[in-house]
Amino acid sequence: MRSNPRDDVTQLRRRIAVEAARLIAEQGLRDFHLAKRKAALNLGLGDSSPLPRNTEIEEALREHQRLFQGHIQPAQLHELRETAIEAMGFFKRFQPRLVGAVLEGTADAGSAICLHLFHDNFAEVIAFLDENRIPFEQQDRELRYSADMRERYPALLFSAGGTAIDVTVFALDGLRRAPLDRISERPMRRATLESVQALTR
Repeated sequence: MRSNPRDDVTQLRRRIAVEAARLIAEQGLRDFHLAKRKAALNLGLGDSSPLPRNTEIEEALREHQRLFQGHIQPAQLHELRETAIEAMGFFKRFQPRLVGAVLEGTADAGSAICLHLFHDNFAEVIAFLDENRIPFEQQDRELRYSADMRERYPALLFSAGGTAIDVTVFALDGLRRAPLDRISERPMRRATLESVQALTR
């Protein structure tokens, strides 16, 4: 009996997604594209292999965490969310929103807390960190809003109690439109301080 080519492709993508999820969970890879490429290589597959979508990898990651990290990952996630609440309280004047793995529930001990801040004067955010004697690294970050629309924003990286904090700063009108999530390709989910507090209860 011949196998269905479509089923073969689905199974191959599933194998790559599972291996990519393992690499993310066990080796701390954060780049989904790199993880799926490395997974295909680990499985002895070529560059022409049908790679899974990021949503498939996220689903496999959740499954891996349930099966192999169920005794530690929920506690790690809770601790990160508690730290996020502290960070959001610290940045309250800049209307912080939590985004990324800590919000979505796939974060682990090596994950950064990712925040979006909103203020029309970026220099005030810098001055606020300087006033509080918080050393930081500044980068530029490109975010997508559609297939052909990208915008660059300043990002500030620093550490709080050993936890990485990753802050992207938008103008105030950025509250009205969210960039696309790199996994779902839909507008990024953002959570207020009150919403994150509710997650930890």
